[in-house]
Amino acid sequence: MGVKVGATNLPSAVEKLKTNNPIQSVVEGRFVSTRQGETFISEQTFPSGYRHGLTSLRTSVPLMTIGQWARDEHIADLPLESFAFLDTETSGLAGGTGTYAFLVGVGRFEGENFHLTQFFMRDPIEEAAMLEGLMDFLAPCSALVTFNGKAFDAPLLITRYSLHSLPVPFKEYSHLDLLPLARRLWRDRLPSRALKYLEENVLAAPRSIDEVPGYEIPYIYFDYLRTGDALPLKGVFYHNSMDIVALAALMNHMATVLHSPFDGQVQHGQDFIALAKLFEDLGRSEEATRLYERGLQAGVNETDFGAAVQRLSALQRRRGDLESAKGLWKKAAAGGHIYAHIELAKYYEHHRRDYAKALKWTQKAEELISSLDIPRYEYRHWMDELEHRKKRIQEKLRK
Repeated sequence: MGVKVGATNLPSAVEKLKTNNPIQSVVEGRFVSTRQGETFISEQTFPSGYRHGLTSLRTSVPLMTIGQWARDEHIADLPLESFAFLDTETSGLAGGTGTYAFLVGVGRFEGENFHLTQFFMRDPIEEAAMLEGLMDFLAPCSALVTFNGKAFDAPLLITRYSLHSLPVPFKEYSHLDLLPLARRLWRDRLPSRALKYLEENVLAAPRSIDEVPGYEIPYIYFDYLRTGDALPLKGVFYHNSMDIVALAALMNHMATVLHSPFDGQVQHGQDFIALAKLFEDLGRSEEATRLYERGLQAGVNETDFGAAVQRLSALQRRRGDLESAKGLWKKAAAGGHIYAHIELAKYYEHHRRDYAKALKWTQKAEELISSLDIPRYEYRHWMDELEHRKKRIQEKLRK
């Protein structure tokens, strides 16, 4: 009846793609042979003087602090040429064996220049060749830099290498994922920590009209597989290349800010406070104290002011600097912060043995809480604590 079983006699998808705007006529590139077959690559070189917005790509400061934050001591010891900056464009965001990367962009420093190569899969039958080409590019490297790559890009590529029984080239690499660090640095000031948003608002590097939204990219690729027309993919290659360049510039900016936060790179009070929290968590109390103080001097909103004063005063108290902490508590109390009233009551009761002042700050705290529109459970929590404290102080005054 003319029915054929299997795909042996079907026309090759790659043969179909030789007409109707093939990829090599849309994107400047070349075909390279690998042990798994042929794959298409597009290459760009960014010279040493290139700046992405306000920031150069090449990091010139030690990576000690960024390595300490990443909990990977090897990062600080690696030469910059060992880092591979990687981003994928995929057939979807679900992950798993049904999702594959059809375009993998990766950049590395070669001498003073930044070399970016994009590996493209014209058809799923070329996946092994693309992965093999990527393996060869990554061979000189020993660290990955990604943006959400620990959660998405790296696991996806590991799955694809495993499906083709190929060794994972970055299995033993250090992995620096910049998304969690971006959240630490800018979540209190910026409404988004998406890479493109940071690129525009931190690096001052807006993209051109060639940019395509990330959510459209899987559909553009599926249309390409159906029609063979690669023309819409030009914007996808641009999007991917700018992600890679932005990664390099963002790492440079982050490393510089963490290495030298007082050298003019940081302008916003909230950014100083975010850095202070990070340094405090790293156990670097002296630097954290200076950063809290600079942030408060630079000015922050009322909510952030109270939180910063609370952390700074606690830090100073742990360091034994109670006089500085007292000054901060008085500032916060003037701004109507409950905790500051209570800290002052503790200070005068336990450290100065000035029970009259301790009672005064306890009563002020009661008055403040009574004037606030807060949930009943929160009101009871504060008032129970203050009532207990007041009774104890009054007993001391009677002695």
